[in-house]
Amino acid sequence: MPRLPVVSGLQVIQALEQAGWSKRRQKGSHVILTQQGRMLTVSVPLHDELDKGTLKGILHDAGLNVEDLLRLLNR
Repeated sequence: MPRLPVVSGLQVIQALEQAGWSKRRQKGSHVILTQQGRMLTVSVPLHDELDKGTLKGILHDAGLNVEDLLRLLNR
């Protein structure tokens, strides 16, 4: 399994949008994303660099793994 990349909140949001998530709203520095047909939401902070635990939590909530994230970032 590849290592988690160092990414910003904006990069993660762009990757999630390519995976079918869309921005629902923003409160402060956190963007809330939803996916059509699902009741789940994912909150992504707009930080310059996300902590590894935060990134792992976002990926888990979105149902993605590290390989998926790397593929989406390289598009």
